[in-house]
Amino acid sequence: MTLKDKAFLSYNIAVDKKAVDIVVLDIIGYSSVADIFMICSGTSLRQVQAIADAIEEGMRKKGIKCHHMEGYRTGRWILMDYSDMVIHIFYQETREFYDLERLWGDASSIIFDSV
Repeated sequence: MTLKDKAFLSYNIAVDKKAVDIVVLDIIGYSSVADIFMICSGTSLRQVQAIADAIEEGMRKKGIKCHHMEGYRTGRWILMDYSDMVIHIFYQETREFYDLERLWGDASSIIFDSV
């Protein structure tokens, strides 16, 4: 599965779980940490956890392992590390505080239409 396919899969899972303000950023050349960031939000702490659960399960079914996850217990900012792609799932207020999109403002957005 290509990196873009993985990003598309995680994007669609987030859409299915009613994530809001989903942004996929191509950070190749801007970061040595990953090639793609996906950033999305949930409107409750439980929804943030449900989005993470669904993405982890959907990716695992395709044979893609999450190498590291942080923040699940609190549900304010869950970071999922898939090596070449990092997924940030925020509680909306936390997302507004950290404003990752501003920090990565030079990166180009990848636009997907959900299936």
